[in-house]
Amino acid sequence: MHGVQDAHDDFLAVPAPAVPRVWLGGALAAAAWLSVAAIVKFWPEPEDWPLTHETASLFAGIAAVLLVLAFVQHRLGGIGAWLRRAGPWLLVLAVLTFIWEVVTAKLGLLPRPFFAPPQALVEVFVEDYARLAEAVAHSLRLLATGYLLGALAGFLTGVSIGWSSRAGYWVHPVLRLLGPLPATAWLPIVFFAFPSSASAATFLVALATWFPVTVLTWSGVAAVDPAYYDVARTLGAKERFLVLKVAVPAALPSVFVGLFMGLGASFSVLVVAEMLGVKSGLGWYLQWAQGWAAYASMYGALLVMAIIFSGLITLLFRSRDRLLAWQKGVVKW
Repeated sequence: MHGVQDAHDDFLAVPAPAVPRVWLGGALAAAAWLSVAAIVKFWPEPEDWPLTHETASLFAGIAAVLLVLAFVQHRLGGIGAWLRRAGPWLLVLAVLTFIWEVVTAKLGLLPRPFFAPPQALVEVFVEDYARLAEAVAHSLRLLATGYLLGALAGFLTGVSIGWSSRAGYWVHPVLRLLGPLPATAWLPIVFFAFPSSASAATFLVALATWFPVTVLTWSGVAAVDPAYYDVARTLGAKERFLVLKVAVPAALPSVFVGLFMGLGASFSVLVVAEMLGVKSGLGWYLQWAQGWAAYASMYGALLVMAIIFSGLITLLFRSRDRLLAWQKGVVKW
């Protein structure tokens, strides 16, 4: 018995793998980005692209930052661990940027204006940042309003259906009839019925969010083990307590799945609504860029949208992991 305990103690005493003082992946990525900067700056172009020197300086700056991080990452704790995991991607991104630069700006193998070089994308963020920032602010405002209203309505509807058979009798048929319809199918009616295009777009985003949140909240409440209610009633709990302190907390994992699905649906509706009816926002910016054949602007807007939407979903999952700590990592993102 003592031998087993000693072996267990020896196992626990094994030190964790040492963190390398020099991050080789970071050094390789720095060299790759420096090579991209040299290609951008010194390889002659068939035509003069704007901001070529500035783009080369940007890539050289990325290389310099990575080189510094390669020597200090062991002091950065969790951030250093994340950097070491991201090392291969940083190297691959440099290689892809190298290929992008060569086939567009240097050799012109891809047709213009559909394929623009990295310089053109940098130009978008430098020259058109004001219009792009205004579009981002408008989209975030519209998305936040519509999503929050839809999530709240969906949560209340789902709890009502899951808890009350009378509410389920009246609401369930409406949910089954109207819920599966794409929110964008309501565009002609909504833009006619609402006083402004902004309010119509907000309603569409809320509608797209409402259905998945309602269904998942309803499923979560309906799936609560009846034994929980019996124990609470034995202790003298009233109906209000059963709903707020038993049903809702037990249904929260399903609620967050509905919030995730609703957030994804709201992105699609937001872009379509802004393209067709709202004269601002990222969807409108995409439509404007396509109309003027400004494909670099379009790619810049797509990049911004990808970063924002991915960041919002990540924030939602971080909130879920904090609130539902016992289920952390069950749903991956």
